[in-house]
Amino acid sequence: MPDILEQAKEVRRLSGGFQTARALITANNYRVFDFLEKERTALAIARKIKADPRATEILLNALTGMDLLHKRRGKYKNRPLASRMLVTGKKYYQGDIISHSEMIWDRWAALDRILKTGKPYTGPRNHVAFILGMHNLSVLKADEILKGIGLDHVHRVLDLGGGPGTYAIEMAKKGLDVSLFDLPETMRIAKKVAKESGLTRNSIRFMSGDFLRDDIGMDYDLVLISQILHMFSEKVNMNLIRKCKKALSHNGKIVIHEFIINEERTAPVNSSLFAINMLVNTSGGRTYSPGEIRKWLKKAGLRKVSKKEVADGVLVSAWK
Repeated sequence: MPDILEQAKEVRRLSGGFQTARALITANNYRVFDFLEKERTALAIARKIKADPRATEILLNALTGMDLLHKRRGKYKNRPLASRMLVTGKKYYQGDIISHSEMIWDRWAALDRILKTGKPYTGPRNHVAFILGMHNLSVLKADEILKGIGLDHVHRVLDLGGGPGTYAIEMAKKGLDVSLFDLPETMRIAKKVAKESGLTRNSIRFMSGDFLRDDIGMDYDLVLISQILHMFSEKVNMNLIRKCKKALSHNGKIVIHEFIINEERTAPVNSSLFAINMLVNTSGGRTYSPGEIRKWLKKAGLRKVSKKEVADGVLVSAWK
C-alpha cells in the first residue's frame, strides 16, 4: 500500500506542475519580488501592486512554501534565490523568460488540438519578452559557451539568429569582428542590449533580414548557430547548414549549439518536453540529437565533426 500511495503522489506531482508555474508567473507579472528586498506585510504588498489583500496573502504564503520567500511574524522577504534571479535589474534576472512562459501558456493549453492536427498554435506573440528571455538565459552561461566554442585563430564571426546578441556582445568585448544577423524587430532589441552592456555603437555589425532567404555575408572564421535549428524541419536545417558552409573562410568552422538530448530523443526530460514546445509553436521544429546534427554536417561536406557537452546543452562543431 505505501508504494501505491507514493506512486499516486508522483502522478499528482506531475499533473499539478502547472500550479507552481502559474503562481510564479503571476508573482512575476505583478513584480512582487521587486518589493520584497526588505520585509513587508501582505497588506503593504497588496497596496504596492494594487491587488486584493486576501488574494495577495494567499499568493505570498504559497511563494513562501515554494522557498522563494521567507515569512516571519507576518512579514515576507525574498530568499536569496528570489533576490538574485527575480528582482528587476539584477545581473541574473530571469523575469523576462518567465514572461515568455506566460506567452506560451495558451499554446500548451491547446496541445490536445495540436496533437490531432499537427499544426501549431497561431495566436499573439510577445516578441520582446521572448528575445529578452533569451538574454536572461544566455547571460548565465555565456563564458562557458564561448570557452567551449574555442576562439583561438578566430577573427571574423557571424552570430546567426543570435537574438539579443548576448554571445556576440561577449565576443566583441574580446576584440573580435562580430556580425549579428536576425530579424529587424530583433535587431532593435539587440542594439539596446548591446548599449546597456557598455558597447560602443560600432562594436558589432547588426545585419537585419531573414537568414533563410537573404545574403548572410562571406569569409567568416566562425559561424555560430545557437539555439536555432530546433525551430525548423530537417530539410530547412540542411539547407541552412549548406548556406553557412559557403559563408565560411577557407579554414572556417561552424558551431551548432543546441539542447542536449539522447539519440532516442527521450532524455533528459526538459529536452523531450522542449520538443513539445516546438510542436505547439512551429510547423516543423523539434529537439534534435547530436547524432542527427553530426549527420547533417557530414552530408554538407564539412569535416572533423566533434561534439562537446557544455552548460545545459551541446556544441557540435565542424570545419570547412
